[in-house]
Amino acid sequence: MRAETVRTRLDALSRAGLPWDEFGEQALDLVTKAVPFDSACFGTIDPVTHMVTGSVKSGLDDPCEAEFAHHEYVEDDVSLFTDLARRQVGISILHEETEGDPRRSSRFRDLFEPVFGLGHEMRATMRTGGEVWGGLAVYRRAGGSGFSPAEADFLDGLSGVLAVGVRAGLLAGAADRATDGPPELRDAATGPAVLTFDHTDTVCQATVAAEHRVAELGGDIWGELPQPVLAIVATARALAAGRTSVVPSVRVRSRAGRWLTVHASPLAGRGRAAAQVVVTIERSGAPEVVPLVVAGFGLTPRERDVVDGVLRGASTAEIAKALHLSPYTVQDHLKVVFDKAGVSSRRELTSRVFFDHYAPRIGDALDPSGWFAPNP
Repeated sequence: MRAETVRTRLDALSRAGLPWDEFGEQALDLVTKAVPFDSACFGTIDPVTHMVTGSVKSGLDDPCEAEFAHHEYVEDDVSLFTDLARRQVGISILHEETEGDPRRSSRFRDLFEPVFGLGHEMRATMRTGGEVWGGLAVYRRAGGSGFSPAEADFLDGLSGVLAVGVRAGLLAGAADRATDGPPELRDAATGPAVLTFDHTDTVCQATVAAEHRVAELGGDIWGELPQPVLAIVATARALAAGRTSVVPSVRVRSRAGRWLTVHASPLAGRGRAAAQVVVTIERSGAPEVVPLVVAGFGLTPRERDVVDGVLRGASTAEIAKALHLSPYTVQDHLKVVFDKAGVSSRRELTSRVFFDHYAPRIGDALDPSGWFAPNP
């Protein structure tokens, strides 16, 4: 299939409102028609820490989730997703990264080659609006041809549309969860705040929490809606029509003084064009991993800020500049953090955070921020 045809079909798929994992499976089916591969992994990434939060795999008899995580967060140091997320061009061909010796990568040496018979890997990040929302790795078997720079350029060109599909999928998942289960499992005032609009841009369904959030923004869910909600529904229509490629999101201050983030995405039923739009309203803020680390390790606010920088992959100099500290002071904070966490390096700290706060929840539902959704 011609590359441009694949790109066009992916663009339409990204606006279909599919759950992120179903979108990933169908996206892989399209990508392989332009960049052939034998197996692949498509995953969501926490935009705050760039850690993997979920994945779907194709062409691998055994997903080996624990082994993949071990190499990604403990042993390997070649083309990690946390590193690719910080690059201006977030794509990597393993043979190029290792100067033709892929066995320098522990995942290739100990997993890909002996377990799966793979000989080539190419990785890419999915980003939109300056944030990384997912990662993609494609593989070819040993003995076959490797990935070319032209194929890397093509896959990099799909980064934005793939990220849009992931973001839309997270929103669709939030809408589905809002109507799942008996009402007694959800807190009416603090549960999922989700509204569904019909083809006339009229609210046709809404959770009780959405009524509270809309009122907090100065509107009435069944009467006059606040301007930010009206504007974002219109923008979602533009996304469905192909006039924009960015999943709409806006942050607004409520009458109670809280910052709220409003997301929107078009929804489509099978075999017909998108007619409905789903809107979610949530409290703004980063995913809760840093507060969890603070609570678990007993860190001070300044130590928390330093850990936040470490999880983002920032260097000592970058952390010092962001916090208006000297590099020596940052190093002093790091020594205290390492002691409290029972680790001896940045890599060990990142590894512990992943296995303590991410690994046990991989496979759980995700909310629109990219973090794990609250469990009712």
